[in-house]
Amino acid sequence: MKFFKSVAKTMKDTTWETGRELSRDTTTVVVMSLFFIAFFALVDYVVLWALKFVG
Repeated sequence: MKFFKSVAKTMKDTTWETGRELSRDTTTVVVMSLFFIAFFALVDYVVLWALKFVG
């Protein structure tokens, strides 16, 4: 029972994000993911282009 009491206390002490904070953080993750997708696609394209001249 001590475990469940500890879990309940931890849940009460936990601070949850507001809707605005959650929206901001989700937007940040999506934008950064799109940025990295574009970046690595560009790097892949440049490397493949460069390899055409080597091979």
